[in-house]
Amino acid sequence: MQKDKSITEIIGRFGLAPMAGYTDMAFRHICRSFGASFVITEMVSAKAIRFKDKKTPLLMKFNEDERPIGIQLFGNDPQDFAYAAAFAEEHFHPDFIDINMGCPAPKITGGGAGSKLMENGKLAYEIVDATVRSVALPVTCKIRAGYHTVTAPALAPLLEQAGASAIFVHARTRDQMYYPPIDPQVITDVKNIVSIPVYGNGDILNKQDAESMFRSTGCDGILIGRGALGNPFLFSELSQPEHVGSVSLEDRIQVLLDQAKASIEDKGEYIGIREMRKHAPYYFKGVKNAASIRNDCVTVSSYLELKELCEKVLIYGYSRN
Repeated sequence: MQKDKSITEIIGRFGLAPMAGYTDMAFRHICRSFGASFVITEMVSAKAIRFKDKKTPLLMKFNEDERPIGIQLFGNDPQDFAYAAAFAEEHFHPDFIDINMGCPAPKITGGGAGSKLMENGKLAYEIVDATVRSVALPVTCKIRAGYHTVTAPALAPLLEQAGASAIFVHARTRDQMYYPPIDPQVITDVKNIVSIPVYGNGDILNKQDAESMFRSTGCDGILIGRGALGNPFLFSELSQPEHVGSVSLEDRIQVLLDQAKASIEDKGEYIGIREMRKHAPYYFKGVKNAASIRNDCVTVSSYLELKELCEKVLIYGYSRN
């Protein structure tokens, strides 16, 4: 994909945010099938790619039906990013490269990566610049409002100057993690200070939330993370104006089982079904006896067990608000 094409033309308006441990091939496929206009891989260590770790490239693989897709890299060394981005372009041919400047996890920030980069504008610039120079793909940046304090509006122009094609803004600081509610003003301030597209991220659980974010921030698009867990149908709600009504329990269970099949096909039943242990409870949100069902989710060890659990849920009934 050439840089002379607008990033919004490439990726559209409603994307699946990268989430470590969740946005694997199976879940990305499900979200694309329900209308997500683009997806991004789980974060990939740029250093591990540069030093030729054999397992790390597996996080970069994807199926063609997931396009448009970005491969997200994390780290704190511009040379690592340059090498890893070029490697991703040559071997996997994604539609864009995304740079992680938003992960709040201590094991990531402790090494100076993720949202810790929000405190170091010079290094952030160098990383984006090195990445942009190494590939013929658009390069985007996933940032937070800041680390301890709000620094996104000050950092954003540096990212633009370094060649970033778009900025995805999770409007909480690292210290805030995932609570309290986002501050839309941060997204507005970033949007007002750069000329490249800005996407808002955080607290999008329904169509009304998305409309409110567009209205209050003027953002060009939206990334949806936790709001899509167990609810990939949200993308249909956002991308299809004619979409109305709630999704039946039967349909939710069918999608859960479809995702499980895809996970097993990708990773084998032993690993694939264990990956589904963390996804399944989201599909059962609002079901009667939900606490008991969640407990059952963390012990399933085969597709058959998961299917039997789903059948049990149908007997219990459904009371989602």
